[in-house]
Amino acid sequence: MAQVLEFKLPDLGEGLTEAVIVTWLVQVGEVVAIDQPVVEVETAKAMVEVPCPYGGVVTARFGEEGTELPVGAPLLTVAVGEATTVPEAEGSGNVLVGYGTGTPPARRRRIRNTAPDRANGTADRGTAPEPAPHAAVAEAALHVQVPAPPAPLTEGPVPVISPLVRRLARENDLDLRRLSGSGPDGLILRADVEDALRVSAARAAAPRTAPTPLAAPSGTRTPLKGIRGAVADKLSRSRREIPDATCWVDADATELMRARTAMNAAAGPKISLLALLARICTAALARHPELNSYVDVEAREIVRLDHVHLGFAAQTDRGLVVPVVRDAQARDAESLTAEFARLTESAHAGTLTPTDLTGGTFTLNNYGVFGVDGSTPIINHPEAAMLGVGRIVPKPWVHEGELAVRQVVQLSLTFDHRVCDGGTAGGFLRYVADCVEQPTVLLRTL
Repeated sequence: MAQVLEFKLPDLGEGLTEAVIVTWLVQVGEVVAIDQPVVEVETAKAMVEVPCPYGGVVTARFGEEGTELPVGAPLLTVAVGEATTVPEAEGSGNVLVGYGTGTPPARRRRIRNTAPDRANGTADRGTAPEPAPHAAVAEAALHVQVPAPPAPLTEGPVPVISPLVRRLARENDLDLRRLSGSGPDGLILRADVEDALRVSAARAAAPRTAPTPLAAPSGTRTPLKGIRGAVADKLSRSRREIPDATCWVDADATELMRARTAMNAAAGPKISLLALLARICTAALARHPELNSYVDVEAREIVRLDHVHLGFAAQTDRGLVVPVVRDAQARDAESLTAEFARLTESAHAGTLTPTDLTGGTFTLNNYGVFGVDGSTPIINHPEAAMLGVGRIVPKPWVHEGELAVRQVVQLSLTFDHRVCDGGTAGGFLRYVADCVEQPTVLLRTL
């Protein structure tokens, strides 16, 4: 005999609690195999194809394309063959990219009391009840003397026995859950309901100055969900939890631009400016490792990290994302250039995986590509710092005692004041500026 199994939206990890249905990959009535992708969803991190751990015929789908579902909500139902062919408590074992379809948590069953037949007011005492999964509990429930049948519960029991009390509250739109009963064991009596109604009527009769209703502002409402919602949540959390401070400095980037031109004139892959700035960042973090850390709030500890997973801000059509270059401290300029190009292309194509978007320890934000000079960036929680780079433009600059036109850039560092003081942050930023002005300083650490 066929068995209908319900497949729920799995836990997608990394604190993700919902996903938006982008494309259904199967139709109702279609036969699916175990681990076959059945729906493409968009999380706050990336686009993911979700495989179904059951094989059979799709009998129902829950949610249209564009619908946002919470984790644990039903996605679809599948009719499989014999019940023994698909163990109820096991997943398929298939692993999503960055997620997984492990064993789901056991489902709790509500114990339903076995009560006499109240339709005619009598109980059939001559017929023994059929065995039930919770026979012991049900048998015990038969011996509990209840003065009157309780009303169906929604979120929890309401201490009311009299149907007249319930009716009086229902007719007056009174929520019994808000009342404290004066009867035995907190039982709600008719007098309690009448007292609450008198208080409500007195409040309604009290004179009050009604505020002049304001016309609702016209405009278009956009739900904060997907990447936009994730960005809003993360930036808000950063502002709430991190006591940040910002320092900045102007630097003469003329020599850095000349060095890049010389590198690219030689044979081999072209070196990007972002890769050179990243190389400077990793060298500065080696000198000031306090900024490559995070605060464990529960343990009240600063956790200093041995590796540098360098995030960089990338603006896409779907919003702002921060891909992560793994082990940036071990990469040279050519390797950094190639990895930046790969991640940027994936970001614009919307194919970044959760692994590409998580685990950063320090962020480099080149907002100069937007034609602005400076900014006070918000730290990418739970990291401890972010380096911001403005546009490089020709400006008057005193060089070797004379006024000259030089390529000038503004650098800013926003840091978590819990992990270090201004002296450490200033030392980090000054070293970055020195490397920008004199790239040969980096030769000391190569």
